[in-house]
Amino acid sequence: MKPNQKLGTSKKTQVENMFNAISIEYDFINKLITFGNDIKWRKKVYEIAKESMPKRVLDIATGTGDIALELANIEGAKIIGLDISEKMLDLGRQKILKQNLSDKIDLISGDAESLAYSNNYFDVITIGFGVRNFQNLIKGLDESRRVLKENGKLIILESSIPKNPIIRFFYFIISKVYIPFLGLLFSKDKSAYNYLQKSAEKFPSGNKFVEILKKCGFKNIKTTEQMLGATSIYIAQK
Repeated sequence: MKPNQKLGTSKKTQVENMFNAISIEYDFINKLITFGNDIKWRKKVYEIAKESMPKRVLDIATGTGDIALELANIEGAKIIGLDISEKMLDLGRQKILKQNLSDKIDLISGDAESLAYSNNYFDVITIGFGVRNFQNLIKGLDESRRVLKENGKLIILESSIPKNPIIRFFYFIISKVYIPFLGLLFSKDKSAYNYLQKSAEKFPSGNKFVEILKKCGFKNIKTTEQMLGATSIYIAQK
């Protein structure tokens, strides 16, 4: 789905414009939406990535660079963070400068569905809350697989819908009431958080997404649920 179904522009263009518009308040609202759990999730992504002892890591949909900054703790690894939102990247670059990590992390503007890298280039690719914003999910996953080395690891952190009906009930209250309310209260783009809520619900999470990863040629796929199933980490190998 597109952020605004009434506009004739592509989903990619709309997503870029949306994140440019909400870039300033994004980190703050993200903390409120996740109740601070985003910090723990990033650390889990780092721990999984570190197991591969990677030298080249690509963080797709890096946004303001929080996952890239966590990955910079991997000894000997060079991190490239990629995003289509230049304003999000600018904020990320400021964080990197403050932490003196310019030698470890490069943030670049780019399209996840058309990566400017050769085949078999990266040891690990991470994507945090980004795949549901792809214009073409299969194309984006195929590109990730193309630039991964053989047996390289893809780690995806994404929203999911809890299986437990009681937890799912409270999930939908948070999703349909709390998140849009935060958007109204703090965001310049009120519609952005309605889109983020609706796109999370429509995303083919759990076993459906595992099947999509298999169809794209990934193997050894594992899923770990976070926050009682409201978020999932998918780990897949090329």
